[in-house]
Amino acid sequence: QVQLVESGGGLVQAGGSLRLSCAASGRIFSSYAMGWFRQAPGKERELVAAVTWSSGTTYYADSVKGRFTISRDNAKNTVYLEMNSLKPEDTAVYYCAAGQVRYGLGYRRIDTYDYWGQGTQVTVSS
Repeated sequence: QVQLVESGGGLVQAGGSLRLSCAASGRIFSSYAMGWFRQAPGKERELVAAVTWSSGTTYYADSVKGRFTISRDNAKNTVYLEMNSLKPEDTAVYYCAAGQVRYGLGYRRIDTYDYWGQGTQVTVSS
């Protein structure tokens, strides 16, 4: 069992930056991936960025490439999402998730993720 706790959300003006953190408790296996998802009102939950726990392979949604950076600290069982050049359309609840990657590009799929945090609100004002 894995528990995830996000922190770092808040209100920021367009063009600003925020850093989200996700602390994991429980056993994170080398086959796991960690992902950041977001869900805006009336929209489906979408994968923003993901990182594999052992190799550090990353994935970014096209909408955040060049602006967001995902990283992990294996010793601290923590994953981060550095968000720069924020836009109003980045406004959403951001969720951290973890799951076992069962095949090559599985870390890009929402159904890979079995464990979820409670979410943290990010609001970007124009």
